[in-house]
Amino acid sequence: MFYPSRPTGSDTERLTGVVAADAGRAPFPVVVLLPGINVPGDSYRWLAVLLAGRGFVVVTPELVGELFGGSHGVTPGIDLDACGPGAYGTRATTPLIGAVLGSLAEPAPASPLAGLLDLERVVVGGHSAGGTVALQSAAHVPGLRGVFTYGAHTLVAAVLGHPPGTVLPVGAPVPVLLMSGEHDGVIAASTDRYAAADAGVDPDPVARTFHEALADADGAHAWVRIAGADHFTLCDPVDATSARAFLEAPGEDGDRAVDGARALVGRLVAAFCASAVLPGRPAPTDPAGPTDPVAPEDPAEPTEPTEYDETTEYDEYDALLARPHPRLLHVRRR
Repeated sequence: MFYPSRPTGSDTERLTGVVAADAGRAPFPVVVLLPGINVPGDSYRWLAVLLAGRGFVVVTPELVGELFGGSHGVTPGIDLDACGPGAYGTRATTPLIGAVLGSLAEPAPASPLAGLLDLERVVVGGHSAGGTVALQSAAHVPGLRGVFTYGAHTLVAAVLGHPPGTVLPVGAPVPVLLMSGEHDGVIAASTDRYAAADAGVDPDPVARTFHEALADADGAHAWVRIAGADHFTLCDPVDATSARAFLEAPGEDGDRAVDGARALVGRLVAAFCASAVLPGRPAPTDPAGPTDPVAPEDPAEPTEPTEYDETTEYDEYDALLARPHPRLLHVRRR
């Protein structure tokens, strides 16, 4: 769990390593970030730290449980029965979100965040399978204000009993940001699971999720496809010994392109979360200074500083999608 802090230099802080929360910025909205299959939570630390600097408390849970076929590993806690015909929509497809929020509702008295959380302002995000269950479970999350995903979709595996090519709907009336990479080897290698209904159907599961799983929301929903990004761009570091990173082909521009894409993802997520929980209010400033999450070495991004005190979160998010940014291959809103 990552949170905005303000070091005091106290003996307690020195002896325990526990730094006090910056109570002046509370109550803190909460972001729950669900992992992909066999992706350790530390792979998302960079994004959690970035969001904590923008005033959010971020939880990166790591659950070890049963995967497909009886194997075990890191999982977002997929409830396959809840995904089946007749059951989908009646409950969350993962118990992990509820478990995390339930734990946050009853923090230990000595917790630095006791009394400082706002569980009426919750954003759920997810990578890969974590993003899928975030979308599927959104209608069952109390206090939810928005959902963001990377490399995720709701096209359901045919073995679960749905008709071939079924896209499960996202039932929550909150803004959704779908992000996908230009070179997603994992999604490309998994399409045979979903048995598309006919040859005329769009083969991109993320595109189909945007067009078929979401209801029109006056532009509040967005799908962006990011140049130079792959399935694990959201992860830093990428653990090549687990998950399915071996399915990714090296991009033509190498690590530089991936780093630039990751920086843009961070900026998009931070702007989306702020817009979702505090629409129309002045953008929060980081006590460390008005830093721009986009890497300064990214040649596609202007280098002038961002004047956060003259914008709102909605302005920041909307501007990223309206330009569009040179690294965004596709921007769709509905």
